[in-house]
Amino acid sequence: MSTETGGDQSLGAIMSERRQLINVAYRLLGSLVDAEDVVQETYARWYAMSPEEQEAIQSPGAWLTTVASRICLDLLGSARARRENYVGEWIPEPLPGRTEWVSGRTGGATTDPADRITLDESINMAFLVVLESMTPAERVTFVLHDVFRYPFKEVAEIVGRTPAACRQLATSARRRVRDAEAPVTTPAQKAEVVRDFKLAWEAKDINALIGLLDPDATSIADGGGLVPAFLEPIRGGEEVARLMLEVARRVPVLGLVERTVNGQPGLVAQQNGVTVSVFAFDVVDDRIKHLWIIRNPEKLRPWTV
Repeated sequence: MSTETGGDQSLGAIMSERRQLINVAYRLLGSLVDAEDVVQETYARWYAMSPEEQEAIQSPGAWLTTVASRICLDLLGSARARRENYVGEWIPEPLPGRTEWVSGRTGGATTDPADRITLDESINMAFLVVLESMTPAERVTFVLHDVFRYPFKEVAEIVGRTPAACRQLATSARRRVRDAEAPVTTPAQKAEVVRDFKLAWEAKDINALIGLLDPDATSIADGGGLVPAFLEPIRGGEEVARLMLEVARRVPVLGLVERTVNGQPGLVAQQNGVTVSVFAFDVVDDRIKHLWIIRNPEKLRPWTV
C-alpha cells in the first residue's frame, strides 16, 4: 500500500505520500476541500505521536493511507446524513483541469491539490455520481481495491469487515458501476458535442439544443448560500433546453469558457472574471445524457483566478 517501507520516517518520505492521500481521499469523498482536510488531519495524527511510536511503524505510507481512509469512512457516514438535508441534489465538487481543452492553453484557476489529482476514469463526474450511490463501506472497499489495487486483507482492516465481506461489498459496488455504464464515447466526440452545446446556447438556438440532448436527458444543479439550487432534477431533453435558454435570458452577460472538468470536456460560466457555474457532461451516442451544473460558491473557489 505504500511506496515507503523499512521504517524511513524522514520528513521527505512522509510528505511524499501526500499526493497518494489526496488522490484516495478525493475519490472517497468527491470533494477537494474535504480531501485536504482529511490529509491535514492524517498528518496531525502522525506528528502527534512520539518519535518512538513513529519509529515502530514499519510502513509510514501504509499507516497514513489506513488512517486517511478510516477518517473518510467516518465522514461518508456523517455526509450521508448532511446530504439528505441538502437543498436540492448534491453534486461532487468539480476538479479543475490545467488546460482549456480546445486551445491547450494553461488555465489560471488551478490549485495545488487539484494539480496532484491523477486524471483517469475514476474522477470523471459520471463515475463520482455512481460512487455517491454506494454505501460508505462499499465505496471505500471499491475505491481502495478496484481503483488503487489494495488487497482485500488490507481493505478489511480499514473498513472493519472480513476479507470475504469486502469481496461481497466490491461485487455489489461493481454491479452499481455496470448498471450505470454507457457505450464508450471518445474524448473527441465528447468535445465536439460540448462545443456544439456551447455554440447553440450562446446563439439561443432551441432546436439545436434539443438536438444535442438525449430525449431522456437529466440536468441537476446545486447551490449554496444565496445561490438557489434545482429542488428536483430537470428531466427530458426539451425541458433541459428550455431551462438553459431561460438561464441565458436572465443572465445575458455570462461568458462561457471551454475547460476540462474532472478530466472531461466541460464548460465554465464566468461573470467579471469570477466563475459562477461549472458544467460537467455525460455524453452517450453523441448526445448529452446528463448535465451537472455546479453553482455552490464553496465548490467553485478553485476555479476563480
